[in-house]
Amino acid sequence: MSERPSGGSESASGADRADGKGNGRPRPSEGLGEPSRAREPRIDPELVIPLTPADDDEPDQRRTNRLSGQLSALMSAANQRGDLIGVIRKARENLPGDPAFGDPLSVSGPGGARAMARAADKLVGDSPSAARELGLGALQVWQAVLERVGKGRGNAEITVMFTDLVAFSSWSLAAGDEQTLDLLRRVARAIEPPVMNGGGQVIKRMGDGVMAVFPSADRAVKAALTAKRNLARVNVAGYTPQMRVGLHTGSPREIGGDWLGLDVTIAARVMEAGGNGNTMLSHTTLAALEPETLAELGVVVKPYRRSFFAAPLSGVPEDLRIFRLDLD
Repeated sequence: MSERPSGGSESASGADRADGKGNGRPRPSEGLGEPSRAREPRIDPELVIPLTPADDDEPDQRRTNRLSGQLSALMSAANQRGDLIGVIRKARENLPGDPAFGDPLSVSGPGGARAMARAADKLVGDSPSAARELGLGALQVWQAVLERVGKGRGNAEITVMFTDLVAFSSWSLAAGDEQTLDLLRRVARAIEPPVMNGGGQVIKRMGDGVMAVFPSADRAVKAALTAKRNLARVNVAGYTPQMRVGLHTGSPREIGGDWLGLDVTIAARVMEAGGNGNTMLSHTTLAALEPETLAELGVVVKPYRRSFFAAPLSGVPEDLRIFRLDLD
């Protein structure tokens, strides 16, 4: 009995058997087989092909995004719930300050509530929502604190001007929209250039009136008188408007391009005392004028005395004194 060959001899005999003639031709797996099979990739049995992305963080990120989307949807739905909005509005009644803060009819006066409500609207919109009520509640408390500890005062002294057309609503009701808009454009061209030429700034337009601020009382008085002279030349369908003006000098706070505080309220109330087209100023504005200003402008000041039937001014200090400017 002969021994069985091993190693290379075993490979050679295997090749002879495959060939049948013992010529030692290479096997197909050694490169001479069918071309299509020769190009097939060799797969290492030890290679593991992953069935999940190589980045282990990607599944967690997708999960986080999905949870964030669900949370955002829940918060959006809760933000529009009427019962939740009602609860927050009820809670605001127990907070310091005006619970109607943000409402155009708020008794907190012009400037303050309107300025803050406009700032809140830019953030959360003006439609009813829980976020809007929470924002207004925070601003309500903040304004109340300002009025309590600092009376809403800033650092710089400025003069605030309010204007208003006398009996404008009655006239516009009869005149119609087209003539009303024509008049308002002409009024704006009459009164706004003197404001800007005097170093002032128109803060907002309120229908038939404006609110403006000036760096000095002298400039404010000059601009007011120039605006009234320009307005006397305005005529629409036989109607020449009369304008009352109120000026007050103080230190209100500037918030988001608007001004608020007690001094803004005082300026609006001083204007209300103007009756049928008078120019009114507070004692602080009169004291801030240069001694020669009134003489140069050809006007004199007279103390304001409320008529017996006129309602007292609300929201102003008891020691407020008001004066009327008359032509000399």
